[in-house]
Amino acid sequence: MSDSLEVVSADPDSSVDEGPHPLAFVALLLGNVALAAGPFLVRNSGVGPVAAGFWRLALAIPFLWLIALAVKQPIRWPRRSLTVAIFIAAFFFATDLAAWHAGILLTKLGNATLFGNISSFLFAAWGLWLIRSWPTPIQAVALLLAAIGCGLLMWGSAELSAANLRGDLLAALAGLLYTGYLILVERTRGKLQPLPLLFLASLFGAAMLLPAAITAGERITPDNWTALFALALCSQVIGQGLLVYALGHVPPLVVGIAMLTQPALSALLGWTYYGETLSARDWTGAAAIVVALILVRIKQKGGPALHEPAVAPN
Repeated sequence: MSDSLEVVSADPDSSVDEGPHPLAFVALLLGNVALAAGPFLVRNSGVGPVAAGFWRLALAIPFLWLIALAVKQPIRWPRRSLTVAIFIAAFFFATDLAAWHAGILLTKLGNATLFGNISSFLFAAWGLWLIRSWPTPIQAVALLLAAIGCGLLMWGSAELSAANLRGDLLAALAGLLYTGYLILVERTRGKLQPLPLLFLASLFGAAMLLPAAITAGERITPDNWTALFALALCSQVIGQGLLVYALGHVPPLVVGIAMLTQPALSALLGWTYYGETLSARDWTGAAAIVVALILVRIKQKGGPALHEPAVAPN
């Protein structure tokens, strides 16, 4: 592969200065708001769950290309080792989408997002392990509140476990796969800018999901494309775009807890459009997650480098 196509440290498009940025946390929150609409849009996509994952990625590709050109983040084939890393990340993401979209159709919107976001805790734990540090007292309280909030939100699923079990298990499997995707993307963000990375991951993932959807005998084309275009723009271009950007600036602990805002937002959509019950317990759980997010953003002395992205030596 020629040097012109390689991502090397001397290339300004590949050696990314990843440090704190005042807008990164805002981008993280907005990205999670956009991602929270995913389950609702999948339910209204008019195609099979794997096919919905394919269209989410495929329809986003031209938009990602145009945005990358507009913001001067040229899309090139990186060096082989980096391409392999992105391909593996895309595999995790594609299988995550297939499992999660199938789970969405078998459980409540809030449950699908909640179980799918077990990656929040796993990614936060990985970030703490990476910097070889225990959480500070305030961070520990934040994690405890987030766990309590999740427990309160999951309570409704426990009451309806017979009906939701398959969907909840698929969503949990998706959460495990998504953790692998997040780790690989966070590792890669120090070497490649966000839009080229997301473009290549979307391209590889779409190529994996289309034959899977055909093999599964799913409906591939919808009668109405509105929900699929909304899914691609909202979840992939905006949601994943902002998340991948934030991963280069925000530490995994903060990213993990911020992702827990998605279950509450999806539960709200389920309550609004499908009449799914949203009790006082659910509201309390959502409030606990919000408080946890506030606590984890408090600057502290003597603790882990909370406001720095966790970047391991290459």
